[in-house]
Amino acid sequence: MIYTVIPENFTPKFIVVSCYLEHDGKILMLHRLNHKSEGDTWGLPAGKMDDGEVESEAVIREVREETGHEIQQEKLEYLQRVYVKYPDYDFEFHMFRIKLENLPEITISQSEHKGYCWIEPEKATELRLVSGMKECIAMVYKN
Repeated sequence: MIYTVIPENFTPKFIVVSCYLEHDGKILMLHRLNHKSEGDTWGLPAGKMDDGEVESEAVIREVREETGHEIQQEKLEYLQRVYVKYPDYDFEFHMFRIKLENLPEITISQSEHKGYCWIEPEKATELRLVSGMKECIAMVYKN
């Protein structure tokens, strides 16, 4: 479940950052490898924060590691923090956005993803998404 305020008995195990890379009305979605947690689902470039990182540093690192694209901190827009409760654990989820003027070359991390696509946010909600992603897209794009 996704919450916009801290829910009762919330004990986060880690912090996750994510980024909506936008170009020409579409967002970048990554297709997770089958053997990964929530395998064969789609999600944003995202990952856990490392010790000592701040959110913006972590999202820049994750985008670079997962897509090969280097983003600039000054162009990042912080969107929202939500609180995620899974049956086995809780975590904080920070969402960023960057609007790209040019379509970047994407080189996915072969150890994490098997594909990617640029897709309109409303159509992305029809994909088989990582848990909670549909709600997060709806929060950001109000659909």
